[in-house]
Amino acid sequence: MTAEVKTGQSETRQVKTGPCPVCGAPPETAAPFLEESIDPAKMSGFSYASRKTPEYMSHRLVRCTSCDLVYVADPPKQEALAEAYHQAEYDSAEEAADAASAYIRAMAPAFAELPSRKGVLEIGSGTGVLLERLQALGFDGLVGIEPSAAAIAAAPANRRPWLKEGIFHEGDFEPESFDLICCFMTLEHVRDPLAVARSAYRLLRPGGAFVTVTHDYQSPVNRLLGAKSPIIDIEHMQIFSDASIRTLFQRSGFSRITARPFRNRYALNYWLRLAPLPKGLKALVAKTLSSTGLGRLKLAVNVGNTLAVGFRDDARP
Repeated sequence: MTAEVKTGQSETRQVKTGPCPVCGAPPETAAPFLEESIDPAKMSGFSYASRKTPEYMSHRLVRCTSCDLVYVADPPKQEALAEAYHQAEYDSAEEAADAASAYIRAMAPAFAELPSRKGVLEIGSGTGVLLERLQALGFDGLVGIEPSAAAIAAAPANRRPWLKEGIFHEGDFEPESFDLICCFMTLEHVRDPLAVARSAYRLLRPGGAFVTVTHDYQSPVNRLLGAKSPIIDIEHMQIFSDASIRTLFQRSGFSRITARPFRNRYALNYWLRLAPLPKGLKALVAKTLSSTGLGRLKLAVNVGNTLAVGFRDDARP
């Protein structure tokens, strides 16, 4: 299926829609979701950085009417994505630490069901702050894959031995070598999420768990904000819902699947950065928060993120 898309130079180009990257439904069944909106003048080193100020740019998005996944109709090549993330800037250490604390709390019930705590892989590890929290809980054999050179450079010395720069490749690891594989706010960014999930299944020992955090575009806050939601982002190759993340886990062979929302806890300064407010008003509120010290106050909010867990119990897919 093809469509004409206007570019920033008032030109048009043909965009070919591919099959759904989760359930494989043919492109003819996909429904329009959001037209392409990319302004080259807004692009910067932070466009592919984590927890940045929203730019509200996206590739042309369609919705799979079979599994409810929203995905990029014609995604960039893998090489282009890898280079963009390699060059991305990094300045979100505080927010990454806050996110890691929220993730640990949300996935704690899964820890009790693991056969052991030997071998942890984090796909999209940033500076390795989550791995450090897991080490404190008795996990060892820690490995983090991170494409951003800037994020690894920002990691403290004690974490750097765990971190490997690059894109995740299953062949870099021995089968059945991990008890826990984490992929937080990363599945949206890859071209083939099903391949990543199936690779995770094969790399887990029997009884091991694959845990993800993804945005839910069907959540009330994201439905309310629409195209002004921070999840509308040039980085996102797909955006999940409860139905589509469960479909991904099921098609990858996992069992005991759970998917539920949880609360993220960030400083008010960061929540303000995400808010779709006019620049003038946002600057005024930011000044007030800074002058009163309230900007450092941390608030836990359900902003439409889903933590999904699946265990390797069944026959291999």
